[in-house]
Amino acid sequence: MATNTYGTYLMHKNSSAYEKLVDITEFPDIGQDPDMLETTTLSDKMRTFILGIQGNDGMNFASNYDPTAYQALKALEGKEEEYGIWFGHTAAGVPDGHLGKFNFGGELTAHPTGGGVNEVRGMSITIAPSTVITEEFPSGN
Repeated sequence: MATNTYGTYLMHKNSSAYEKLVDITEFPDIGQDPDMLETTTLSDKMRTFILGIQGNDGMNFASNYDPTAYQALKALEGKEEEYGIWFGHTAAGVPDGHLGKFNFGGELTAHPTGGGVNEVRGMSITIAPSTVITEEFPSGN
């Protein structure tokens, strides 16, 4: 079953539960392909490999600029926090991650992005992940 990106949320864990951090317009890949470790010997006719450690660069999100949301993001800078990318919400529009929850620890930074004539002001949010991304599928998907 294919799904679209409607209902994708950037989440932040406060003292007891996750809540939506800010509305986003773009989200990054969740993880990367693992490194390829070469195992070729001088006896091999072709290069051979094994899988190494999975990669994960800084996670970049895009959002519409809102002064209140921007100030809330700036308040999180320099702190190790828990974040998540959740797919899915309830009928009332409350994020519940029933299509997948991808949670991780990291440090956040935010800045306004450039713009041109007749464009929506934007901001960029980057999270440097410091833990492995955990996956959860609450509805048993």
